[in-house]
Amino acid sequence: MPQAAAVPGKRKRRRGKRRKGGGGLVHDAGSGQPLASVGDIAREKPDGDTAAPRQKKRRRRRKAHTKGPLGADGCKHVRASGAKPDRADAAGKPAAADAPPPPQKRGPHTGGTAQNAPQKPQRDPAPHTTGPGNGGPRHAGNTLYAALDLGTNNCRLLIAQPTRHNQFRVVDGFSRIVRLGEGLAATGSLSPEAMDRAVEALSLCAAKLKGRSVRRMRLIATEACRAADNGDAFLERVRNETGLELEIINRETEARLAVSSCASLIGRETRSAVLFDIGGGSSEIAVIRFGENRSLRIANHISHWTSLPVGVVTLSERYGGHHVTPAIFEDMVAEVTALLGDFHCPEIEGNAHDNGFHLIGTSGTVTTLAGVHLDLPRYDRRKVDGIWLSNDEVSAMQDKLLSWDFAGRAANPCIGPDRADLVLAGCAILEAIRRRWPAPRMRVADRGLREGILTDMMMRDGVWRSKRRRGGFNRAHQPRHDTRD
Repeated sequence: MPQAAAVPGKRKRRRGKRRKGGGGLVHDAGSGQPLASVGDIAREKPDGDTAAPRQKKRRRRRKAHTKGPLGADGCKHVRASGAKPDRADAAGKPAAADAPPPPQKRGPHTGGTAQNAPQKPQRDPAPHTTGPGNGGPRHAGNTLYAALDLGTNNCRLLIAQPTRHNQFRVVDGFSRIVRLGEGLAATGSLSPEAMDRAVEALSLCAAKLKGRSVRRMRLIATEACRAADNGDAFLERVRNETGLELEIINRETEARLAVSSCASLIGRETRSAVLFDIGGGSSEIAVIRFGENRSLRIANHISHWTSLPVGVVTLSERYGGHHVTPAIFEDMVAEVTALLGDFHCPEIEGNAHDNGFHLIGTSGTVTTLAGVHLDLPRYDRRKVDGIWLSNDEVSAMQDKLLSWDFAGRAANPCIGPDRADLVLAGCAILEAIRRRWPAPRMRVADRGLREGILTDMMMRDGVWRSKRRRGGFNRAHQPRHDTRD
């Protein structure tokens, strides 16, 4: 009989363990009277200490897997350090009145506290921040970069965030014709009117930058500030009135940035190319040659480069931009050809019928030619950037522009009155380049120094590195833009 009486008690203990210490009774083997509950036995030790080792193991197991009991709001909460579990709390019921209050966490947007929010460890803030409205974690997908280019003719700004490898999305941009180099060739100084126009445009750029949280930015000035004897004084005025710190870059840096901006437009089949950037006060030319080992940075393959001290503004001021005859046009071409004669560069393998060699033009001149060629009712960058023009098509477009008078050029939607006096000077520089390096085709790039700056900063920060390992690399990808300059 005693043996039979012990069996029900053992079943009760097993059932009590499944109930986490609740309800089971232990009976005396002789009298059959209940002695104590299983929960009492589990909590009692001969030395009076509570919390038996088996109960501790269950607590650690529950903490590791559930991260705390469910509260009244249905969420799991981490128990405060040192707090002991309560049976009523573990069952999802309110804890005793003398139990410590749940840990509090500061709300994400206010100075108050969130009583029932999960307690998570707080990390140090990232070294960069996101722009307004981006939200989410701080990573490369919502990190903003900014590039500003103050040239001889234009003031341009781009704010962008990296997306897929070698791509970025333009968040905001600004472009205005300021003609900072107006009269520079004759006087050697920046005029007060030109500086006022530039400072006004830079103030608008400063307001755009102030309204966004940008991780890294680079603000550059080019030929006009390089050549002017009051260039440094002008940049000091910009610093005092707008708060922007501009750096004057040299001609080699300008050439490399132009190449970086067009890296995605150079295909794998290309063995060599000549890239040119016709600016307002200078024109940069870079000869690119590819060997067996091709680097991801196309600028590393520049074999020779030069910067001509002539641009669309300086050339049009010297020869006149309103009434340009074929004879005047040839005089402009001859001047640029003479400057190119001082550029000692080995001949490029191939000829005018070799598809492994081509020209790449990144300037307002070549984009204007492409827009006129496509007969666009309104300039559309998406249709122009990356388009191929044959040698015959470029010649036909130059002849068409030369046949128009100033009013006809100004009436064209892809030129407009602001560029009508500059476009033929740009065509003269282009013609001199084409005669020096005959090529069967030319690729048009509606991009420039700003895109090169953004690409270099993003590659230097490694924002595309993990994406390239995970998703591969496609050279055909190119930066996406929303608006034209």
